[in-house]
Amino acid sequence: QVQLVESGGGLVQAGGSLRLSCAASGRTFSNYGMGWFRQPPGKEREFVAGISRTGGNLYYIDSLKGRFTISRDNAKNMMYLQMTSLKPEDTAVYYCAATTAIIAGRNSKYDYWGQGTQVTVSS
Repeated sequence: QVQLVESGGGLVQAGGSLRLSCAASGRTFSNYGMGWFRQPPGKEREFVAGISRTGGNLYYIDSLKGRFTISRDNAKNMMYLQMTSLKPEDTAVYYCAATTAIIAGRNSKYDYWGQGTQVTVSS
């Protein structure tokens, strides 16, 4: 089992920045690719970004490239999502997830999920 806990969400004005954190515990963190997902109000959950076990490969949805940056620190069992130039449409619950797949992409199977953290961007 891997336990994941997100933090860092909150209310921010459009154009602002936030850094989300995901703390992992349980099994060896570096054995898992990690991903960030989000679920906007009234919409389905969508993939945001993924990072391979070592952090050497990064995956983003095209629309977020340049604004969001995913990273991880295996020594601290932590993953991060730096979000800049936030827009109201970025408002969502953000989830971190862990996968045993080699590729931590949008179509990978994620086995463990956090409870989510709310990000609200005001206009």
